[in-house]
Amino acid sequence: MNKPAPTSNPRFQSLDLLATLVAVVTGNGSVIFANSALEDALGISRRAIEASNFTQCFTEPHVLQNALGGASSNEFAALRYDAWLVRQGHDSLPVHVVVAQTDRPDEFIVELLPLEAQARQDREERLLEQAQANKELIRNLAHEIKNPLGGIRGAAQLLEMEIDSKDLKEYTRVIIHEADRLQTLVDRLLAPHRRPHVVGDVNVHEVCERVRSLILAEFPRGLKVVREYDTSIPEFRGDREQLIQAVLNIAHNACQALTDRIADGDAQLVFRTRIARQVTFGKQRYRLALELHVIDNGPGVPDSIRDRIFFPLVSGREGGSGLGLTLAQTFVQQHHGLIECDSVPGRTDFKLLIPLP
Repeated sequence: MNKPAPTSNPRFQSLDLLATLVAVVTGNGSVIFANSALEDALGISRRAIEASNFTQCFTEPHVLQNALGGASSNEFAALRYDAWLVRQGHDSLPVHVVVAQTDRPDEFIVELLPLEAQARQDREERLLEQAQANKELIRNLAHEIKNPLGGIRGAAQLLEMEIDSKDLKEYTRVIIHEADRLQTLVDRLLAPHRRPHVVGDVNVHEVCERVRSLILAEFPRGLKVVREYDTSIPEFRGDREQLIQAVLNIAHNACQALTDRIADGDAQLVFRTRIARQVTFGKQRYRLALELHVIDNGPGVPDSIRDRIFFPLVSGREGGSGLGLTLAQTFVQQHHGLIECDSVPGRTDFKLLIPLP
């Protein structure tokens, strides 16, 4: 696509930096300005859009006209509603419309957010809130468990010293062993909150290669690891060991889900790196972000836990601790990033998003 012509009005130049679709219109719908994202979405030139009436770009033009009329009479500061945007040569696009008046008379900003993007943003906000709640729950629960656990173990050790029967000592050893196992679990829960954040220069492909070597050492047969790297991705500041652990946890989970395919010899794991531009996640907008995909051809995430896979102690595998994805999400969030999952039978894609400088 040809590069859009720059706007002649310097007031609106910053709107071209937005990924959301934006038009500046008059009260009767005449377009004063359309940003490049809107130009791309409609598939027509900015000049053609600015020579049109914006209400005609919707399947129900009267709804936008009524909204502009209400804004003109100061009935509201901003109006939101859902609509369908007409696109040349493509199906209509469902969008969330926000109409707001500017600081000038008879001038309005119409912002269009594709409903898929709106749903994604809502999901990300829920994930972040969920992760914060999980963090507080884990901290409180772990500290509540640690104190009585130490007392139980100490009492079992004292009891063992007082008894002579080997059979009875077997019981005290079970108590001590189980107390140690629970202590290890609690330490793992608290690990990401205790460990200092060691920041340095990180090359994402070095991270992927380290994980790849560990995975192939554990699964030397029946698994093909595919690398699809964008070598132009710059280094960034982060904790290399935390990111290795996060990617390893995801990849290891994937390999365990691929058990049957590994036995058949057709299991595949893909590491794909890309640069995302003008993206919003975690309620913030970033000019550049790293996209790291870990994709497997396994059976997919079970429907019963799909919405809870990042919760602590939730596992789709018998005997699993349910901590791998929780820790991975925590480590990535400490880099101001986020992990998303898209899963259907035959393809599960975990996407790590991390801001780039």
